[in-house]
Amino acid sequence: MVTTIQLSESTKNHLTNLRNSNKQTYEEIIINLLQLAEIQKRKRKDLLIQECKEMAEENLKIAKEGECALMDGLDKNERWEELEEEI
Repeated sequence: MVTTIQLSESTKNHLTNLRNSNKQTYEEIIINLLQLAEIQKRKRKDLLIQECKEMAEENLKIAKEGECALMDGLDKNERWEELEEEI
């Protein structure tokens, strides 16, 4: 089924300027634009996932460094139960 859509003159001109050849239809141009949009959407999603992984790794590294700092000067054999009894 073929459907007619209304476009402003400027939008039609933009589509015309995107033609790769005079034989390319407006539908082909629109399909190409939709495919490019989908590709960019996937790239943004992949980039966001990668950035989240990097941030998680950095947070884990910082947390591990913090654990070492908290243990500085503490007796590894000392237990919390023993401390509670002294108080």
